[in-house]
Amino acid sequence: MLSSTRSTRTRTATVAVAGLATLALTLTACSSGSGSTDEGSGSSDGKITLTVATFNDFGYTQELLDAYTAEHPDVTVKQTKAAKAEDARTNMTTKLAAGGDGLADIEAIEVDWLPELMQYPDLFTDLTDASLDGRWVDWKVQQATTTDGKVIGYGTDIGPSAICYRQDLFQAAGLPTEPAAVAELLGGADATWDDYFAAGATFTAASDSAWYDSAMSISQGMVNQIDNAYEESDGTPKDLATNTEIQDIYTTVVEQSTTNGLSAGLEQWSADWDAAFQNDGFATMICPAWMTGPVEERSGGVTGWNVADVFPGGGLNWGGSFLTVPASGKNAEAAKELAAWLTDPAQQTAAFENAGTFPSQIEAQESEAVQTFTNDFFNAAPVGSIFVNRALAIDGAPFKGANYFSIHQTVQDAIKRVDVEKTDEAASSWDKAVQAYKDLGLS
Repeated sequence: MLSSTRSTRTRTATVAVAGLATLALTLTACSSGSGSTDEGSGSSDGKITLTVATFNDFGYTQELLDAYTAEHPDVTVKQTKAAKAEDARTNMTTKLAAGGDGLADIEAIEVDWLPELMQYPDLFTDLTDASLDGRWVDWKVQQATTTDGKVIGYGTDIGPSAICYRQDLFQAAGLPTEPAAVAELLGGADATWDDYFAAGATFTAASDSAWYDSAMSISQGMVNQIDNAYEESDGTPKDLATNTEIQDIYTTVVEQSTTNGLSAGLEQWSADWDAAFQNDGFATMICPAWMTGPVEERSGGVTGWNVADVFPGGGLNWGGSFLTVPASGKNAEAAKELAAWLTDPAQQTAAFENAGTFPSQIEAQESEAVQTFTNDFFNAAPVGSIFVNRALAIDGAPFKGANYFSIHQTVQDAIKRVDVEKTDEAASSWDKAVQAYKDLGLS
């Protein structure tokens, strides 16, 4: 098992990393940027249209965007929304590589893209503004700040994480069902991963459902509680063959899957994962604030979901996005002003109410609107106060350099072979991960 005293600093990440290996190659050709002016995208009377490219649901309703026009009569705001983050990312990187033509005035990005994009800061307008100092939690700003102090993105949401659980399945298994009691079951304020797995063993002994959805997901949470998971702070990759912290995580999640049967053996966002919400496939899952929407979307007719204010191993942030202003835009200064407005505490509070995207702004987190927000689908869980508490448990952002995701993928692939595909044994799958790391040629 993992030591319960292991360092627990957090940062966001997702499993999907397809295409990251080619990003540096495609952006190198245009790393100098193409500059920006405020001359185009407008009419002869001085009115302009600003485009905002987002994905999934940032909570930016037409009503909210129209409010900006009401305050700025010469500006019309048009949002284009990609269905999936990977679609938005492909569109953005392809157009960046072509010099920026066709990009929106404001491009939303996931935090996961930053390690690569931060290598090309000249492609983005510097958003540094002393008047905005103190708006965001410090670690959110640090994620989008280059070593020489350039800010390439304004923070939108973050993903403080709790544990979502099926209280009906807990009741059937003879476990506590009320959120406070569930939090204590999982270890309370000092919860460890061992506590979480022990509760899972008790549950699965009395239920046909799995304890959690995905070993890959659990691994992701654990990895993001390590200060330097795959690289030293200067970017030097750690040799996977001797990386005992990562091997410990791998061994733990694989053992819980193959030996103890706690995992449902699913890959998040797959068709099987979607179906599991309807067939009692699992009882708990790592639940960043933004995950409440996808859970509700997939759980039509299921009424047992709730949220416990607890997380194993300390705080965890998973996910979160930024608004960037490409340097190639013709209305960069106006776009910078809009990006600042959209990430103002008032607007991000409205976005949270609209879509559950938990704000990264300190003032918004402290507002009554956020603190008292409840979610009817999750049995009226006080998700506002829960995720405020979970956000307070996050004490920083661990290091992720340019090689983070390529190394991480070798480990996730190894877990997938054992937990999801069931095509390999634990030891041989790890050996393949070590070989895949060697094939990257990083050391």
